[in-house]
Amino acid sequence: MNSFYVFSGKKIKRFIYIFAAALLAAGVVYVERGNITVFSDSTPPSAIYSVPTEKKLIALTFDISWGEKRPEPILKVLEDKKVDKATFFLSSPWSKTHPEIVTSIKEAGFEIGSHGHKHVNYSTLSNEEIRTQISTAHTVLTELTGKEPNLIRMPNGDFDKRVLQVASDLGYKVIQWDTDSLDWKNIGVDNIVKRVTSKAHPGDIVLLHASDSCKQTHEALPLIIENLRSQGYEFVTVSELISQSSADGTEVRDSASLNEGLENAAGL
Repeated sequence: MNSFYVFSGKKIKRFIYIFAAALLAAGVVYVERGNITVFSDSTPPSAIYSVPTEKKLIALTFDISWGEKRPEPILKVLEDKKVDKATFFLSSPWSKTHPEIVTSIKEAGFEIGSHGHKHVNYSTLSNEEIRTQISTAHTVLTELTGKEPNLIRMPNGDFDKRVLQVASDLGYKVIQWDTDSLDWKNIGVDNIVKRVTSKAHPGDIVLLHASDSCKQTHEALPLIIENLRSQGYEFVTVSELISQSSADGTEVRDSASLNEGLENAAGL
């Protein structure tokens, strides 16, 4: 007995549409596989933007790569406001030419992390060049502070998966930020204060600068500290913040996908 299968036109069209959609989705995944957002619990190493915690803890961080006029006023504000926990990311060429300021930061008890050597985008370098940049800065900062840094903020906040891997191989955690004060744009004291205090959240890492190009940070800082304290925040170092959580599940984003907040802070 012969059997016949009858397919309606609607069923055939539906099958074709589903098959085409599946092919398209597979193609997108293949083409964009290098730009897909990944998570640190499945694809380490990761960059840390904030730490999940219910405690009102916040880390103020300051990048320095040139100049000598801004660090002292900022250190004075921190002293006057009795903030004894913050993290400074120092570039090694600047540190070599300003050892007395490095000493002041160290003696005040603040955490010191690396801001790399040359102020260039590390994602444009070869793996060996990346390793050289991080290692050179490591040697300089270790000699100046007597302690090996294990946190690094890449120049311009730029990185890709290769940079993350090399940094991890060298024993570093890559630290980004969730709140950009935009002090490097000199947007005005009130605007800097508003950006930080309105965006702050438990486990937040705040980006500030102590380079000479940032002319309003030392004026905004007292107001930021007072406002955050009034909200119940406690200031901690980045390492102390990280200790609150393993940071598993923290989002990892390649710098190529970070359009907001990374508008080239070169020279800061």
